[in-house]
Amino acid sequence: MNRFLQWRSALNAHPEGFLCFVRIYLGIGLFAKSIFFMSNTDYFMNLIADAGSLWFAPVMISHYVILAHFMGGLLLALGLATRFAAALQVPALIGAVLYVHMPRFFAMEARQNFEFSMLVLFLLCLFTVYGGGRWSLDAKFEEAEKTESDLEPAHV
Repeated sequence: MNRFLQWRSALNAHPEGFLCFVRIYLGIGLFAKSIFFMSNTDYFMNLIADAGSLWFAPVMISHYVILAHFMGGLLLALGLATRFAAALQVPALIGAVLYVHMPRFFAMEARQNFEFSMLVLFLLCLFTVYGGGRWSLDAKFEEAEKTESDLEPAHV
């Protein structure tokens, strides 16, 4: 019980840590999803084809989604170029919500994909605005840059 209280007080003292854990988890999840899509291209292409007749090529969509999830997930997990990585994912998730899951929203089937996609979209929008947080490579590079500029002599 004492360890739990210590853990809880540490999280209360550093609330940004919670968002960093969510960012890391989200990045790993998106990275894993890209690996799944690469390994199961037939499933992914059927998912895109089930969305209906789209005016743009499904192959282009699949390449964008896989690349965005692969690179964006890795960058999110590391907290590197976090706003860019999150913003890169947003169009793919909007497409998943509107074209893949929304048409089947009222269908009587065991599914949680719509709710999960909406949650991921919400979190990506949050990290697009918020950034990587204090425990990210973005913050470390920014801190190092600030320290470096403080050490430079002032030009008179």
